[in-house]
Amino acid sequence: MIKKKMRLRRSKKFRFICKKLGKIRLVVYKTPLHIYAQIISDLIFSKVIVSASTLEKKKYFLLKNKGNKYASYIIGKIIAKRSLNKGISNVVFDRSGFKYHGRIKILAESAREHGLLF
Repeated sequence: MIKKKMRLRRSKKFRFICKKLGKIRLVVYKTPLHIYAQIISDLIFSKVIVSASTLEKKKYFLLKNKGNKYASYIIGKIIAKRSLNKGISNVVFDRSGFKYHGRIKILAESAREHGLLF
């Protein structure tokens, strides 16, 4: 429980700073089975502009294990393409207190590779 509290504390602190600056952020959340990514605008209210996750019913998510690094790569690619279609290219990467390691790192690198600027 201490690890979870510390992760939530880190994420809360970062989100406060982003809200104060009014930045658009790319939020990533992971569970052992799935990974989720959202682009949120904090200008007035926390409004979700674009989202992607392994729960979507698409042909590329017919993998047996949806919580692996390949799925993270695909989610990074999808979130980058959808945000560029909406006209959003500059975002702040919010890792929700998770370490920049493994699936989180691969999602971020994939999003950068496909056009998002952090």
